[in-house]
Amino acid sequence: MKWYNEPPTWEHQESIITVTSGAKTDFWRRTHYCVRDNGHFYYQEVTGDFTTKVKIIGKYQNSSDHAGLMIRVDEKTWLKSGVEFVNNMQYVSAVVTRNDSEWSVVPLGNNPDWLWLRLQRRGSTVEVQYSLDGKEYNILKTTDLTEKETVQVGLVCACPENDGFQVTFEDFQIETMNSQLEGAKL
Repeated sequence: MKWYNEPPTWEHQESIITVTSGAKTDFWRRTHYCVRDNGHFYYQEVTGDFTTKVKIIGKYQNSSDHAGLMIRVDEKTWLKSGVEFVNNMQYVSAVVTRNDSEWSVVPLGNNPDWLWLRLQRRGSTVEVQYSLDGKEYNILKTTDLTEKETVQVGLVCACPENDGFQVTFEDFQIETMNSQLEGAKL
């Protein structure tokens, strides 16, 4: 795995990755306010259909702090999903970008200590799922992302409004449909 925009501080021990995001970082494109491509993305390339999942534990403190999973082709085509902190409340969030970003959110209520996130790709379609217990998953969004066979898949975090925050990712996995497990199981 490698970084696109390596964060100021990060550590990888066994199945746990801890990251402190940089200040004023984000992935966003045109809609509403700006173009930013300076968020932190720890990824590997994956070909074909796959499922990726992770447990996210964030110390959210600033408006729009967010962390989760990303599928990326380039700066104009990507999907990021995870927890986003807005008005002192956590939301499960998905941003789909095909030249312009579109944002979907669902309030999590009671600001849970963690969230499991799962993305499943079948052809050009990606389904975003989330869970509070790691067993029962709810669907947030299904979208058409790209026909491109090989994409970048991994962990994402950013702090658009302030000086950064810390997030821990546990048990990150990518399972391809072509094999039991190809790539990462951290």
